[in-house]
Amino acid sequence: MFFSKRTFSHSAAALLGALSLAQAQVSPTPTEAALDAVPAVRVVRTGEVVPGTPAELNASITVRYGSATPNAVLLLMPGFLGGAGSFDRLARQLVALDPGVAVWAVDRRSNLLESGAAIANADPAGLVRIVQQGIPARPVSSLTFMKNWGLDTTLRDWREAVREAHTLTPNVFIGGHSLGGTLTGLYAGYDFGNAPFGAAPTPDDQIGFKGVRGLLMLDGAPGNTTSDPISWDQYQNGSVGRLGYVPGVNKLDELPYVNSLIFNPTFASRAAAQARLAATAPDALAPAGGLVSYPATNLAAGLSQLERQYSLLPFLTLRTGEATNASAIPNPLPRLLGATESSQFVLGPVDQKQPVGWKADAEAATDPLDFVSRFWNPVSDYAEWYFPMRLSVDVGAAQLDTVGTPFATTLRVWHTRAVSTPILGISAQYGITTENDFRHFAAFTRAAVTTHTLPGASHLDITVAKSDQVARWTLEWLRGITGPKKP
Repeated sequence: MFFSKRTFSHSAAALLGALSLAQAQVSPTPTEAALDAVPAVRVVRTGEVVPGTPAELNASITVRYGSATPNAVLLLMPGFLGGAGSFDRLARQLVALDPGVAVWAVDRRSNLLESGAAIANADPAGLVRIVQQGIPARPVSSLTFMKNWGLDTTLRDWREAVREAHTLTPNVFIGGHSLGGTLTGLYAGYDFGNAPFGAAPTPDDQIGFKGVRGLLMLDGAPGNTTSDPISWDQYQNGSVGRLGYVPGVNKLDELPYVNSLIFNPTFASRAAAQARLAATAPDALAPAGGLVSYPATNLAAGLSQLERQYSLLPFLTLRTGEATNASAIPNPLPRLLGATESSQFVLGPVDQKQPVGWKADAEAATDPLDFVSRFWNPVSDYAEWYFPMRLSVDVGAAQLDTVGTPFATTLRVWHTRAVSTPILGISAQYGITTENDFRHFAAFTRAAVTTHTLPGASHLDITVAKSDQVARWTLEWLRGITGPKKP
């Protein structure tokens, strides 16, 4: 599923009727053709102006699915290392089930640094070269302005899109997956005014929760993230967390974006190219010297990094199937990084005459071909190649709230009043968040909360699963808020 235009339009006008959420009836499970027919367009607007940042990068970016005249807009923030494309299937499910809802998936401004044209214009031979060599990362010295792309910048860019959504409908909701769920809660408590800490908060729309009707958290909540809590000294000078060294704000000139052996911009470009090959030629032999060190099919090379039983990182896991013709040994590293179960490391093929292949599991949450097909297209990317390190540092400092901490004057998460906005929290059965995590945050903010758990799902499955259960829970919750009050 690759596209040659930045805007999708299809002869599916019936899907775009401005139906009232209060009156709309939930449709049968959408067909794949109905999902593909949902229009999507990438919109780049001016975002928060950050000193030192090139003007074209001060941007608020959304990929908008569905009607241009909706009755409700749900704005979704991706997780750690994630892009707007991580919501492609879920967004289409929501719109196909209820055309009165528009979904705006957020790309953080750092997505503008990606070399999307190189992926878009590559022929199969070019994709092979990218898988093998990657697209060279931009020089660190050219990106030092990223040191200011933290929590404040991210939330204010998001707020520009929220404000625009309000020009279309009063029914504006925000949500996110993983770290995006954390950012959703932090947005709700954020004071966007300029009053000093301790003064009365600026009235009306300056507190985040006052501008939205509800918060959707998908396997992620404040206080439950991949960012470890940090002290003021660690915030300034750096620390060592579960995923290695995290620089402090004084060191961000040297490390402005995530750049490690596990993930970096060059690796992200290789993964995007491998996904395209897996989508178009899943059973063909993957490029030698690519993402895996052994002979494998394109599909096996693309999925073995993320499949739950083989993934190194517990927060980057799917359930799609398993490797075939594979010799594997136990891998203890995921447990050291927080995984609750043992993992396997694939050594190579059992039969050396055949590559390692991939077998889909009908009982697994996600369809492997659907996942790789949606991973990259000219409108959205599943990954964020240049994830700003400042955002990780700020989230580690903010946790649930900054009141009473040294961070209160700069990270303005001040839950000084009840966040009365309703919360919907959906956990993955094998994810990183439980229903109790959502209840804990709701108790802290004194908000009403509804919770569910998606059976059989790992962390990433919650936005890409074959099932439309997450979409149905979300629409039921939305209607409970926007529909007529019961007598």
